[in-house]
Amino acid sequence: SSLSLSKKLNTWIDNQQQISILIGGADGLSSSIKKTADEIWSLSEMTLPHGLVRIIIIEQLYRAWSIISNHPYHRE
Repeated sequence: SSLSLSKKLNTWIDNQQQISILIGGADGLSSSIKKTADEIWSLSEMTLPHGLVRIIIIEQLYRAWSIISNHPYHRE
């Protein structure tokens, strides 16, 4: 949810953590890459175009930031 992502984002900011977000291809990411991940996200069971996935992730990070910042973008 947007609220849970905002809590994660806030933790990353508080801990000054650097994060990397990898977007897999149509067949996903290799198991060797997945083993190194702290978290694995799934946006959909459907295969989505990379351009759309980037926009969705950016929008969700912006929404999470807006929740942290009490910006009116996010509505309950």
